[in-house]
Formats: sequence, C-alpha cells, structure tokens
Amino acid sequence: MWVTSSPTTVLTPTAVALGNFDGVHQGHRQVIQPVLDAVGQVQAVDRIYATVVTFHPHPQEFFTGQSRLLLTPLIEKAAQLSAIGVEQLVLLPFDQTLAALTPEQFVEQVLVQQLKARSISVGLDFCFGQRRAGTAKDLQALAAQYGITVTITPLKTMGEARISSSAIRQALHDGDLDLANRLLGRPYRLIGKVVQGQQLGRTIGFPTANLQLPTDKFLPRFGVYAVRVYACDRGSEVDLSAVPHILGVMNIGCRPTVDGTVQTVEVHLLDWADDLYERTLIVALERFLRPEQKFASLAALKAQIQADCDTARTLLNADF
Repeated sequence: MWVTSSPTTVLTPTAVALGNFDGVHQGHRQVIQPVLDAVGQVQAVDRIYATVVTFHPHPQEFFTGQSRLLLTPLIEKAAQLSAIGVEQLVLLPFDQTLAALTPEQFVEQVLVQQLKARSISVGLDFCFGQRRAGTAKDLQALAAQYGITVTITPLKTMGEARISSSAIRQALHDGDLDLANRLLGRPYRLIGKVVQGQQLGRTIGFPTANLQLPTDKFLPRFGVYAVRVYACDRGSEVDLSAVPHILGVMNIGCRPTVDGTVQTVEVHLLDWADDLYERTLIVALERFLRPEQKFASLAALKAQIQADCDTARTLLNADF
C-alpha cells in the first residue's frame, strides 16, 4: 500500500474515507467499505485509488501538546488497512495551517485540489475545519458543489453501545479483553522485536521473549494473557490465516515478585525452544488470565506460571 504525507505524491483520483481510524475497528471498517465498493464498481479505464485520509499527528495531540498512545501505531494501521483492500494511506500533516482551514477551504484545497476526490465516506459524527465547525452534512453539501458524492455511514453499535476507539481503550484498561476484541472484530495485537532481557525466566524454567514495542503503542491492563504468537519478520503481516502460530502466555507489568521497576512485555512460548532474538513477533491477545501480583517466593511464582500455562493451553485449544 502507498503511504504518503505529501500532496505532491498522492495517487489520484481518489475515493476517500476520512477520519482518524485508530484501531481500524468494526466502526472504521464500516466507514471504509463504501470506498472499497466505489472503486470496485469503476471500470479499469477509469482508475481510482481506494484511499484512507487521516491526520498526523492526531489532532488531540496537536492541540494539547501531549503524546497520545495508539491502538494501531502507523505501521500497524497501514498493515490493517492494506489487509482490507485500501490502496493508499494519506497522512495529512496536522499543523496550524491545516487547523485554520475553514470547512469550505478544506474541501476545496484538500479534497478537490490535492486529492482529486471522486467520492467520500465519513461517519455520522465526523467534524472538520477550523474549530471542528463543519459536520458530515456540511461536507455533503459542500462536496456536492464539485460533483463529489459523500456517503454518511451510521454509527456502528454492539447492542446499545457505540463501537469506538475510546470504548476499546477503556475495555483494555479494565482488563476486559473479551469486550475489546469484540469491538475490534479481532484479537488485540502487540507487534515487536525480541530483544535481550534479564533472562530471569530461564532461572525458573520459563524462558521468555522480551518484546520491544513502538513507544506510542497502547498497552492493556498489567497482567497475564493467553496469546497466539506469530513470527513474522516483516512486522506488517496481518492476514495470519496461513501463518503457523505458537501458543503462549504473556506478562505485561513490572515483575513485582523480583522487585522489578521497569515495565516489560514478555512472552513464554509453549512447546518452543528455538532462539527468537531479533525476530519480529505478532502477539494476538486472546484471553485475560489474571492481574499482575506479587508472590511470596520464586517457588510460588513458578507454580503460578505453570498453572497459567496449563490454563492458557486449555483455553486456546478449545477456541481454535
């Protein structure tokens, strides 16, 4: 997939889905689908690029000056979008110039002149332009002046609750992995390179792969998770159906039993003994097993880890 932040290198004309799309969850995919449908209906002689347009940095990060942890950092977001058929990801540099554009200027300068949009899809709650003054209905009316159709997609819900990135973050923060995964429409993933750790796990018979994650990756509640692990050195593999997986147990936390003070993400792979250093792993979080806790001794910790491994094996084999 083509990724660009420069208007001079955008592949045009485009069918555009507009939004932040952090998580690429079920609601986001509902907004993106009309773009994929529009491109699929066009004859080959009239090439249009299925494009997602988002903002970098996130507008909230720009206005608050505070870094924002993401469900899907850039590389992961691009991979998720590519997997569902998006051909191009345009990262609009969100700066004072862009923030100052009126809705009318945004449509003319960005959507018409830079992106040469033929069709646009947004969610019902989409806002744009200076002080978020423009609504989805405003976009529809403004774009119509240029002959551009705008599809306004309804909010995606699960039961009575709206599916949103905020709801997914809250579920992960609470350790409600089942809810987070249902909102996402897939297991939450951590992607990182295996780096040298303190190798404490080896001393008690449970060697772990220590993962180095993107610094802007949102981590779920500290604790122990049953996971499926995929060794994908490209780091962007998201269609994992053809990739062998390994069952595992992941710990996210500071290892209080050994007086740890630094946050780590460690995976113990079941039935695996090969060296994984410098390999890139995709870890799909399937079940939350228990919160992080401090044990009275290493023997008690070892017994609990064995119990966690047995529980994970049973749950993951039952789910497969």
